[in-house]
Amino acid sequence: MLEKGIVQYDSRIISKWGQETMQETLIGIHCFVSGRVQGVWYRASTQDEAKALGLTGWARNLPDGRVEVMAFGKKEKVMQLYAWLQRGPKRAKVEKVSLDEIDWQEHASFDVR
Repeated sequence: MLEKGIVQYDSRIISKWGQETMQETLIGIHCFVSGRVQGVWYRASTQDEAKALGLTGWARNLPDGRVEVMAFGKKEKVMQLYAWLQRGPKRAKVEKVSLDEIDWQEHASFDVR
């Protein structure tokens, strides 16, 4: 049951002051991380961060030295992971992180591949 003054409408919530906010939006992101990101626990640290944020997806090393990451979950949490990807763990030296929003995919957990 919604509190007094709040009306459920479609997939939005309209407050008593007429402000409209979207309910929790689920998104997916696909990132490529460049720099010194292999051999520095980047994938395992990404997995730890993603799990702490309640996200699913995966991270894997690429032959060209980059790390590829796909993450799925609540938009706010996914964007927190994206911000973390730009720093990475202590030993990493991140130079660039590409970001593409992608369609939702169901994953049971966040895995290192």
